[in-house]
Amino acid sequence: MMANIAVGISVSMINVGLHALVSVALVHWLDRRGLGHRRHRRMTLAVVMGAIGGLLTLTHMAEVALWALVYVLIGAAPASGNDFYFAFVNYTTLGYGDLLPDEGWRLLGPMAAANGVLLFGWSTALIFGALQRAAHRLGLEKGQGAA
Repeated sequence: MMANIAVGISVSMINVGLHALVSVALVHWLDRRGLGHRRHRRMTLAVVMGAIGGLLTLTHMAEVALWALVYVLIGAAPASGNDFYFAFVNYTTLGYGDLLPDEGWRLLGPMAAANGVLLFGWSTALIFGALQRAAHRLGLEKGQGAA
């Protein structure tokens, strides 16, 4: 059980670190953008949100890939070879139950799920904050006109 906890915490912390780096980069990118001088403010906002959403999606995919890699390296992956699928089902808390890890590593599934919930919540907060910040800089707050 201690090995499960050590591996789960280690992978979770690496993923938190990756998410932190991407978050800081996104906020820095948004701060450096000259958003207030755009003619098509709503389109600019849509592009900014699409870029943020796309990069966060890729970040989550990388985090799932790390879980899959660890499952393979420690021998916890199901025999079927669907390592990425198995990691994704756990990370998203989908929990189909069609694949199970090796008996000795069952605690990693809930740990991956907790990691995914935390990071999806973080992404949601980041997207919401970025939307507010960009809308403010573009002058698209409550009741303000469009261009």
